[in-house]
Amino acid sequence: MSVKQYPAEVLATQPIGFWTGTADRAIVAYLRRTLAKEQLTLPQWWSLHQIAAFPGRWTWDTLAARLAPFACPGMEFGPVFAGLVVRGWADDRDGAVRLTAAGDAGFAKARARMEKAYARIRDGITEAEFVAAVDVLRRMVDNVGEDSDLL
Repeated sequence: MSVKQYPAEVLATQPIGFWTGTADRAIVAYLRRTLAKEQLTLPQWWSLHQIAAFPGRWTWDTLAARLAPFACPGMEFGPVFAGLVVRGWADDRDGAVRLTAAGDAGFAKARARMEKAYARIRDGITEAEFVAAVDVLRRMVDNVGEDSDLL
């Protein structure tokens, strides 16, 4: 499917809130469908990603605090983490959260699937276009008085 092209003067009149919201819903839904193939939720993916990137750095509480900016208001991370423990993918036997061997294998499989998903999302978009889009959105966030720092 190809994206219909419009002149710049038409695109310039589009409501940015509508398009950022539409993009957010579409991309998040696509990522959720992708992760569902591995029986994972998006918050579980965030958790696995952080645990794998920083082994032994997190307790469950510090991991929840790290992930809170990405979550819906009022989201509880206890059930998210419990799902990973019950599945045998993560534990905190020494007080620090770590992936188990099964967790390493499951994360690798999910990561490969997510890399394909990210490539599909960025298909036909140059690195310069992607960087410009992120920078423009960050500046818009800053313009309305919110935190535009990269997390």
